Amino acid sequence: MDVVRRLVTRDHLEGVARAALGTEHRLVGVSRLRGGSKKGVYRLTFDDDSTAIAYIWDDAENYWPTTGADEADSHADPFSPASGIELFEAAHRHLDALGIRTPRIRLADQSRKHYPADVAVVEDVPGDNLETLLRQDPRSVEATMAQLAEALGAMQRHQGPRFGKVALIDNGGTSEGSSSEQVVLDRALNDLTEAASRDTRITHSRHRLVNVVRELAAAVRPRSQYGLIHGELGPDHVLVDRHGQPVLIDTEGLMFFDAEWEHAFLRLRFGDHYRWLNSGDLDEERLTFYTLAMHLSLVPAGAIFFPPLQQLHVSRVWEGAQPVRTPPVFRPHRDMFRQCHGRIVLRRAEERACITGHLPDPRGCPAGHHSVHRILVQSQTPPLGRGLPPST
Repeated sequence: MDVVRRLVTRDHLEGVARAALGTEHRLVGVSRLRGGSKKGVYRLTFDDDSTAIAYIWDDAENYWPTTGADEADSHADPFSPASGIELFEAAHRHLDALGIRTPRIRLADQSRKHYPADVAVVEDVPGDNLETLLRQDPRSVEATMAQLAEALGAMQRHQGPRFGKVALIDNGGTSEGSSSEQVVLDRALNDLTEAASRDTRITHSRHRLVNVVRELAAAVRPRSQYGLIHGELGPDHVLVDRHGQPVLIDTEGLMFFDAEWEHAFLRLRFGDHYRWLNSGDLDEERLTFYTLAMHLSLVPAGAIFFPPLQQLHVSRVWEGAQPVRTPPVFRPHRDMFRQCHGRIVLRRAEERACITGHLPDPRGCPAGHHSVHRILVQSQTPPLGRGLPPST
């Protein structure tokens, strides 16, 4: 059933603003902000020029397709849609306990007294996000990146015996799957099936890919403790306050899981700037497996939202198949997704990969891709520097 989109105005949020900040602040303006494709994000402007941010969790604000209420509302799947005020509050509690900065909460309300959906009002952190600052002048945020690395380390060290969304774990729940690597394996195989239906290069090598995915999963050593991860920590999910401190946002996906999953995403989104966040305390086998699984998961996403993004991640899978003598170096540029007025758009699809030459020692291969060089048939491997064969 189609969801009716709602134009949120000052009149709709006047009661919310009053409950959050009291009667001494009169709401004079409401503007929707870019971002928040699973929830509405609005800036509230008051008569004294102060501002705050309102989050609204409502079907009318969720622009991601769901297959049914039961699946959308389930937190037992670690990779199910991370949206909801209960996830937001649980994540805030954990990060606050670790001293990790997030926007301060002024109101978190599920009563529906002030608005016909769950709503929160938080601090409006002035200034640009980390993505913008890295683009303008990377040197200006070196201290911020160092603090972000410290925060990630603190999250990694804050461990628990079960994996899953923090709201689920806090309530005594248990995630689906026998282990974190099994969850990723099952997801990767499903994503591979979907990717094969969208690109013939993957279709033709599907059986070999399945074998390599399973080989990589089998090489991962069991783990009994899991640290905290954000799950989708790109530079657009880090605000920078006036003191240069990183402020994490969109934290609903916070969960106990493997730091290697976080770092696979960090490398993808931060590109060359990942060097500031690189952690030496990672399992290389697990990281290699998770990196391939993540690219497989993004092939269908690219096909849905923007075909060049599909080609980008097909190329990542393909480059993982290069023989050791021609290892790839990934050079990510620009963002993958941007959200503007409720529509997912690809701002720039300039993320490219360059084959840079021979490395005599496979241990020199960036990102451990030497261990996935068997993915595709040898005869299908394109010559050095020639790039991908065309998709037919």
